[in-house]
Amino acid sequence: MRKMLLSLTVIISFAIAPVYAVGDAAAGKAKSATCMGCHGADGNSPAPTFPKLAGQHAGYLYKQLQDYKSGQRADPTMMAMVANLSDADMQNLAAYYAEQTVSAGTAAADQVELGKTIYHAGIKSKGVAACAACHGPAGAGNPQAGFPRVSGQHAAYAVEQLKQFGQGARANDMASMMRTVAAKMSEAEMQAVAEYMQGLH
Repeated sequence: MRKMLLSLTVIISFAIAPVYAVGDAAAGKAKSATCMGCHGADGNSPAPTFPKLAGQHAGYLYKQLQDYKSGQRADPTMMAMVANLSDADMQNLAAYYAEQTVSAGTAAADQVELGKTIYHAGIKSKGVAACAACHGPAGAGNPQAGFPRVSGQHAAYAVEQLKQFGQGARANDMASMMRTVAAKMSEAEMQAVAEYMQGLH
């Protein structure tokens, strides 16, 4: 039954996924100068607390920028950064970072076994669905459904997002899917799956 509901959710998400205009990557590169301090010159952030943007789906990046600007997603630094961005600027930045190549990460060896299990099989006893169902077996995500790439993402950043979803502090996920999943996970489980995703490629 759970698998059928998950499949139905994915099918519905395909049907309602928003269509994004294609941005100008060259214009986005020029605009990205103010983003480099935190996210790196090519979107591969050198700091584990700031997300890697390189290789992320343009539609997902565009939505996050929109959500910061509208206040749907709260972060004082990012809200200030997007305040003066036009819709075209956001499209262009998303297009630029989507064209970059994400750098491979490495998972902590002692976290891989648990992280791999959670990512590919979920946590049946808690009703936690497998991450791979939405984010793909290799962590490449699903741009049509609005599910982001997670492979190579900094573990520290991923853990923080899982915590925020679990606590309801971040609420810009589709149909509360991430909030529902993260609320059932322990911090140790979040850490393990985040480490696994960091090394996934």
